[in-house]
Amino acid sequence: MNLFDVYPLFNIEIEKGIGCRTYDKQGVEYLDLYGGHAVISVGHSHPFFVQKISNQAEKLIFYSNSVINRFQTELAEKLGKLSGYPDYSLFLANSGAEANENALKLASFQNGRKKIIAFKNSFHGRTSAAVRVTDNAKIRAPINEGFEVEFLSLNDLEAVKKSLSKKDVCAVIIEGILGIGGILIPESNFLQELEKSCRETETILILDEIQSGYGRSGKFFAHQYAGIKPDLITVAKGMGNGYPIGGVLISPDFKPSHGLLGTTFGGNHLACVAGIAVLDIMKAEHLIENAAKTGEYLMHELKKIDKIKEVRGLGLMIGLEFSEPVKEIRNKLLFEQKVFTGATGTHVIRLLPPLCLSNEDAKIFVQKLKAVLETA
Repeated sequence: MNLFDVYPLFNIEIEKGIGCRTYDKQGVEYLDLYGGHAVISVGHSHPFFVQKISNQAEKLIFYSNSVINRFQTELAEKLGKLSGYPDYSLFLANSGAEANENALKLASFQNGRKKIIAFKNSFHGRTSAAVRVTDNAKIRAPINEGFEVEFLSLNDLEAVKKSLSKKDVCAVIIEGILGIGGILIPESNFLQELEKSCRETETILILDEIQSGYGRSGKFFAHQYAGIKPDLITVAKGMGNGYPIGGVLISPDFKPSHGLLGTTFGGNHLACVAGIAVLDIMKAEHLIENAAKTGEYLMHELKKIDKIKEVRGLGLMIGLEFSEPVKEIRNKLLFEQKVFTGATGTHVIRLLPPLCLSNEDAKIFVQKLKAVLETA
């Protein structure tokens, strides 16, 4: 049997990693500025993380959510404190896609509506709201569970208010920072007015922080720059430092009942231990603060490079837009300079390094990028 060929693969086999560096089978070192789509939050092979995972793996415990799992409670308590949402509840899932699907269902259960508003250039996993729209047309698309989704332009407050005024919208779902869409940041005033309009129309506000959360932006959640409190917050990626785990943070306005939501693997012992270890490391090593400081330094240095059309982002979620396609630049960074980066669209390089990235490593990346651009 062959793999279903849906991912382009580089002819590189990574064998190990440590911190912000990885090593292939030949021992060649690579600087990792992408972290596996932002999943590596505390660094490759962090010794504390490895120890905790190894200790739990030796016990070979797996039960579905039919018995007490003390790690679920510990994870919820620590996540609440570090994120600034101690009064919210946590539903654990396997991935960002599952987290978003459960958030949409929970929103519909709350107000009985079946219409969703999402935004053009957004991405919410392989889910009901996964369609990305890049033209100027308003598009409606049927989605599962009888939902209908309407895609509007980001920061177009009037269009959102007009749609919400009909009071038939179940939920608005929006990313803290639009990642695949090109590292686009919702305006603070837009988010504040969006929150207000949702409250007035009894619409559920869902913040998709799957890529932009867990300290990546320099705050625990990117939406916290706007000072808002959404009804539901979805998380995954950096939550387990590469181990599959996701979740939904749920406002006290939602009342749980047995059977309301369900999952087979969500909240399993090993996933919870991974999630707890990540939070402990983030707190002990001040990685949120580091993301803010190192990200500010990195963007400051990148903005000095004339060949970059625009640098945008927050913390260590950064987009570099070029006037020409970036495929050749990325290939040279990888194969000549030994640096992993990501991309979004054809003209934007996406940087999502581990949150432990140092100023020295940021400086090395800038030097390597300059070397590539000098020969481009």
